[in-house]
Amino acid sequence: MGRGDLSDAQWAQLEPHLPKNVGRGGRWKCHRKVINGILFRQRTGLPWRDLPTRFGKWKTCHDRHRRWSADGTWERILLAVQADADAEGRVDWSMVGIDSTTCRAHQHAAGARRRPPRSPKKHIQSAQHHPGEALGRSRGGLTTKIHLAADGGCRPLAVLVTPGQWGDAPQMIPVLERIRVPRPGGGHPRTRPDHVSGDKAYSSWRNRLYLRRRQIKHTIPEPKNQRANRQRRGSRGGRPTGFDRSLYKRRNEVERTMNALKASRAVATRYDKRAYIFHGTVTLAAIRIWLHS
Repeated sequence: MGRGDLSDAQWAQLEPHLPKNVGRGGRWKCHRKVINGILFRQRTGLPWRDLPTRFGKWKTCHDRHRRWSADGTWERILLAVQADADAEGRVDWSMVGIDSTTCRAHQHAAGARRRPPRSPKKHIQSAQHHPGEALGRSRGGLTTKIHLAADGGCRPLAVLVTPGQWGDAPQMIPVLERIRVPRPGGGHPRTRPDHVSGDKAYSSWRNRLYLRRRQIKHTIPEPKNQRANRQRRGSRGGRPTGFDRSLYKRRNEVERTMNALKASRAVATRYDKRAYIFHGTVTLAAIRIWLHS
């Protein structure tokens, strides 16, 4: 086992959730060796063609990562790993933090075709396709933003990839709606955390109304301009928003989760041209965090 490869305990936890058959064609080559190759590329950020030969052919690792990113296999594995942790009581629902981070896009991430090429394999569809391939342009160049929801144990519950110039407040509801932890014993998946925390960027009337309707407690500070506008309107402005400074200190949990994700060089810097492939890269990094825990 090389540095960064899956340990025997992690492989035993991951293997039951991997695809068993491929339909037409031959059998899958060793999943463990290929996944270790994908993890090596994710951790180091090197080009696919430069993968060490101990992982087999580089194209096998690249194609499997692309396929599993397109058909949602990585997302299903993440949900399965979260379900196992929730069944053991290891998911901290008491505080779920929302935050975002900007990733600089490498020059190799640009230049994708405007229209996705037609694939001869009809079952491969872009699960995370965005018209602009989730690339935004700012003073720093091309960027991509990762929106994240993390539990109190610093593990990712949901991720969303958008262009770098998109705001945080409009993406809070889509991120929370992506939290769907299945229950192995049956029933509806767990979607509602006990408490949600976020910084001032997530303070909006729409977000607070959404959380109030779902009966989710929240700790989100109110910016000065919103507070002044509410006070100016008098009784029509509504009641002051509640804010607990002691609970707000737990916002560092989602920031630590973001730092753990960006410890992978292929996440901190985007090298993938397609948005759905980069989303798969981020999802795989989230799976690795759950396996480490």
